[in-house]
Amino acid sequence: MAKPRIPVAVFIGGSGTNMAALHYASRLADCPYEIVLVASNNPEAGGLALAAAEGVPTFALPHKGLSRAEHDTAMEAQVLAAGAQFIALAGYMRILSPEFVGRWEGRMVNIHPSLLPAYPGLHTHQRAIEAGDSHGGCSVHLVTVDLDAGPLLGQIAVAIAPGDTAESLASRVLFAEHQLYPRCLAELVTRETSPEHLVEQVRNHALALPEADEVVSHGMPCFGIIKGKKFAYVSVDHHGDGRVALLVKISGVDEQEQLIESDPERFYRPAYFGDGWIAIRLDLGRNDWDDLAAWLQRSWAAIAPRRLAAILDF
Repeated sequence: MAKPRIPVAVFIGGSGTNMAALHYASRLADCPYEIVLVASNNPEAGGLALAAAEGVPTFALPHKGLSRAEHDTAMEAQVLAAGAQFIALAGYMRILSPEFVGRWEGRMVNIHPSLLPAYPGLHTHQRAIEAGDSHGGCSVHLVTVDLDAGPLLGQIAVAIAPGDTAESLASRVLFAEHQLYPRCLAELVTRETSPEHLVEQVRNHALALPEADEVVSHGMPCFGIIKGKKFAYVSVDHHGDGRVALLVKISGVDEQEQLIESDPERFYRPAYFGDGWIAIRLDLGRNDWDDLAAWLQRSWAAIAPRRLAAILDF
């Protein structure tokens, strides 16, 4: 049975060629995402007509007369109504408010026509030519409040040929953009449920705790105090259950039952671990890593020697 595709909204400003590349890639059988909305602050954007012709819902709202926050809120309302879990910016030239960016942290991506961190902002091809660079290119990155400064997800370098103009270089870079963006978006939307990524996220938080170490126990990554008790495991398809889960210590059977009753999809009783542990599914996506870090810290405190617990004011 095929996995459901992750819904994505695309914000455009003009012709929408990168939006088209994302959409046509989504028609491939193995693509993990689908485009559920194309939105713009420019009602005349050519990409809106293309999206509509392809049967993709569209939305346009001019920003004139609206504050940045008001416009972002209206755009976001359409994104949420469409059920999108990620936003891809594709030629969307309006700067987004810090509040909007913060709400979509890690779930909003952009493509930029340079090899970042070189040449953020505009006129990238001309700047690369004038600097005497051997290559231009494109970058896909997560969106942060700092312009074109988010973590990189991928790049393609494009040679600058003798006699190149900004226009001729831009035309070749655009080909590279159309190859890079769908691949990076596909990797991003599946990362939240990738066992390797989930284990790495748990590892980063667990090993940040005082005197924590990692071993393999019962075939699972296991975290404990050095030469001491264990406070967390990551179960990956344990005995073929098809789940990825964080296992942490709790107070006992009453708390275990309460958690499972409150959210039976997310919480379950881990086999062989008894009443003092709870399993928290990670493979459902949309994980709150601050909350999961708090679970790890609490579990760590339950087994940490008093001298260590005092470090974190437990």
